[in-house]
Amino acid sequence: MTETLDVPRLADSPSPWARSAAGWGAACGGVAGPLFLAIGITQGLTREGFDFTRNALSQLALGEPGWIQTVNFVLTGVLLLVGATGLRRELRGAPGGTWGPALVGVFGASFWVAAAFPADAGAGFPAGAPEATVMSGHGTVHMLGGMVGYLALCAAFVVLARPLAARDLRGWAVASRVVPVLVLAGFMLSAVSVLAFTAGAGPGLLWLGAVTVRLDGLPADR
Repeated sequence: MTETLDVPRLADSPSPWARSAAGWGAACGGVAGPLFLAIGITQGLTREGFDFTRNALSQLALGEPGWIQTVNFVLTGVLLLVGATGLRRELRGAPGGTWGPALVGVFGASFWVAAAFPADAGAGFPAGAPEATVMSGHGTVHMLGGMVGYLALCAAFVVLARPLAARDLRGWAVASRVVPVLVLAGFMLSAVSVLAFTAGAGPGLLWLGAVTVRLDGLPADR
């Protein structure tokens, strides 16, 4: 008679690599928004002629030092896409596990569109630019890319409210349904004040980072 020993199947549990990848994804997604805003605000405070009440952060990609903001766009896009990958691993099989990460990925890709198609000069920036803004082809693509990106972000928040609620984070889930209202309000008021768009988009970027980090490592049912 022969006896067989049951050997534990390591594949049944998440591998250390998979957990590490999800953790790195959460870290990248968490830092993307704060880093983008920190670099943008620092430039806005130091660039000649830039006025937060009249100029959008996108315009910082214009002029000789504009490459800094272009790199900022590209880097943020990379971090957000890595963050979306981490969310996909973390939410696999959970409510919102497909569309939430996909929408965050669309938002990340919109930063690459912003880098490839810069905004138009205007409102006195860069220094010496006319007050009136003449919409160009690349400026139109930039604007449309940003619109699609932030609409995707708003939709992502609504979708990600489901896994937050499933993890008994009801306050976070409610906030994820309220933040899109602030972002959309900023869009609507941007025609009156550029600062309104920044005030709406900024909290959206920060909240995405917070949600990405908060979902990392939490079980579906706490």
